[in-house]
Amino acid sequence: MILGLRTVIYHAPDLAVAKAWYSKVLETEPYFDQPFYVGYAVGGFELGLLPDPGKPTGPGGQQAYWGVADIEADAKRLAALGATPTGPVMDVGEGIKHVEFADPFGNLFGLLENPHFKTADVR
Repeated sequence: MILGLRTVIYHAPDLAVAKAWYSKVLETEPYFDQPFYVGYAVGGFELGLLPDPGKPTGPGGQQAYWGVADIEADAKRLAALGATPTGPVMDVGEGIKHVEFADPFGNLFGLLENPHFKTADVR
């Protein structure tokens, strides 16, 4: 069951510079700050910075993730509905898992199981 939009990822080739800039723009520090990912709680949603220099930035470079409680079950459900996984379910640590699918129309559709995300995280 899709629980709602959770995260939009911006790719940041220089994570330190991006973190400093977004901290100023959002007027808050990240709630999750690791070398592999920086996450900000913004109005009940998450803006994430991913240090992946191989991913595109600019228009079309963002990735949205929809929250689920059981990523394995929902990944199977999406595949049964005709979505094609672009890779396996990834456990990125601290209980956070994600997977991306190509929908039947070529769009990316991300699923995210994040036990740290609370819908009441509104500033």
